[in-house]
Amino acid sequence: QVQLVESGGGLVQAGGSLRLSCAASGTIVSINALGWYRQTPGKQRELVASLTSDGSTNYADSVKGRFTISRDNAKNTFYLQMNNLKPEDTAVYFCNAKRIATMNRVIPGAWGKGTLVTVSS
Repeated sequence: QVQLVESGGGLVQAGGSLRLSCAASGTIVSINALGWYRQTPGKQRELVASLTSDGSTNYADSVKGRFTISRDNAKNTFYLQMNNLKPEDTAVYFCNAKRIATMNRVIPGAWGKGTLVTVSS
């Protein structure tokens, strides 16, 4: 079984930085694509950043130039570095992994439970 656990959320002032981590546990051989999403009450979950196995990245327009997604394959952990945070970045952030290959099977995808980021003005 594969689990994703986020950490690194918290309260920060506008202009500050946070780094979110997502640790994947289980007998993982590879992960095809990774993503960070966020959600605020009453709104749909939106893609913030994604990273594919070939190194391609994609960012929401609202975070381009401020957020960076990266991964450490040896640790099965991926990150979201968030700089110059704004109050509108306040949300619960979720990590997502697609097409996870384990020793026994390929799992279509998995989600973490989320970590809250609050940016004060």
